[in-house]
This record gives sequence, structure tokens and C-alpha cells, in this order.
Amino acid sequence: MPKLGVMLVGLGGNNGSTFTAGVIANKKNLAWDTKQGEQKANFYGSFTQSATAHVGFTYDENSGKLQDVYKPIKELLPMVNPVDFDICGWDISDANLYEAARRAHVLEPMLIEQLKVDLEKIKPMPAVLNPDFIASNQADRADNVRLGTNQELIDALRADIQECKKRNDKVIVLWTANTEMFLLPEINALDDLEDRIKNNVPLPASVLYCVAAIQEGITYLNGSPQNTFHPAVVELAAKHGALLAGNDFKSG
Repeated sequence: MPKLGVMLVGLGGNNGSTFTAGVIANKKNLAWDTKQGEQKANFYGSFTQSATAHVGFTYDENSGKLQDVYKPIKELLPMVNPVDFDICGWDISDANLYEAARRAHVLEPMLIEQLKVDLEKIKPMPAVLNPDFIASNQADRADNVRLGTNQELIDALRADIQECKKRNDKVIVLWTANTEMFLLPEINALDDLEDRIKNNVPLPASVLYCVAAIQEGITYLNGSPQNTFHPAVVELAAKHGALLAGNDFKSG
């Protein structure tokens, strides 16, 4: 299996910090106390790691009946084990992942403390932010933001992706940050998108991340209900042979 780099936009947010902590907890086979008793790290709820598929039958000679046989999905399809992910990414806050996990109030305190040494080592790279497209309540967190023109920001993101590529066989970018406001009307023509980038017309941060990923020829996954995948962005992805996927809602 190829070594996979997973780059999270919003690494230090509730989603990013919990995702990272969960992967490390499974890698270390951790257990911790909760109000309901001891909890052990697991991938319950993950389709690839926990779901099963019906693969056939066995014949019970004593009863003369067929019995269903199921196999885990992960044993049927070649896929990377999540504990082998190389996780990094960007966040508008420069807090390390231990501080981020404590701030999120999602994980049990005992688990966070077991992960302290590992999480403190992980710090987000400076993020791209257009505050016009996100809620104002994020302003207090924004102490780790890159500045520059659209093209300079795309180039900086591509440089970050290239560094991740050096460590891994494949890289994906996953948007886990706050949902952005729709950009309307949508950008329909590729030359319009290119002109907006060149002339530094304000664009949602997700579009800049997506363009950077496309130009690097890697997969971009949208984890928020926002219209990042404008027709022009989809056309650009086809031009570069990049894959777009995720929770993207189109206007109309």
C-alpha cells in the first residue's frame, strides 16, 4: 500500500484535532475511564474499518442449512490502515493539537492527557483565510494566517503540499474547517476563475486550497456544505486530472 499523507484544512479545529487524536489513540491501543466504564480505542462507525460485506455461504451438515458468511471490508479491498496516516495541515490558530483538543471539549480528559506528548508535537501550518466568507466568531482564533495575493497564497499552499509529497507516495487534502458562505453567482468559466486569481479578486479560502490541490494533481475532499466546486473549478480539475469529492452543495 502507498504511504498516505492526509492534509487537513482546520487541523486544530474540533474535527481536525479529534480526528488526529483518534488515529493516534488507535495506533497506541489506548484505553481510558469514562462515566460508563472503560473505553478502548476503536474505529466503530468507520465503513472501511468496521463494516462487513456478505461474501457467500457455508453449509451446515448437521442442520442441512446454509449460513451466511461476512468479511470485513478492509480485508476485501486494499486500503491504507488509518494508523499509518501521515497527518498534517493548516489552521488559523497556531495552538498545538494538545491545546486544540482541550479547547474542543470533545475527548475525555484522561484520553487527552495520555496523548499529550504526541499532540504537543503537532502544530498547524499558517492557514489561508478570507474572513468575509466565515462567521465572525472565528476572529479571536485567527493568529496563524498567511497574507498575500491569491496567486501568492496558492503558491504557498502548493509548497506545503509538495513538502508532504516528499514524505509520502500519495497526498489528499481534506477541508474540515468551518463552513463558508456561498460565493454567488458561481464561477462558470475557467478564464473567469483564472482572471479572478490573477487580479486578486476576493475568493473563499476553500477555492484557493482546492485550486492548489488541483494544480498539484492530488485529491481534494470537501467536508462542508459549501459551493467550493464551481463549474470552473471542476473544469480545472479535469484539466489537471485531479479528483474532487465530498459534501458540496450547488446553488439552484
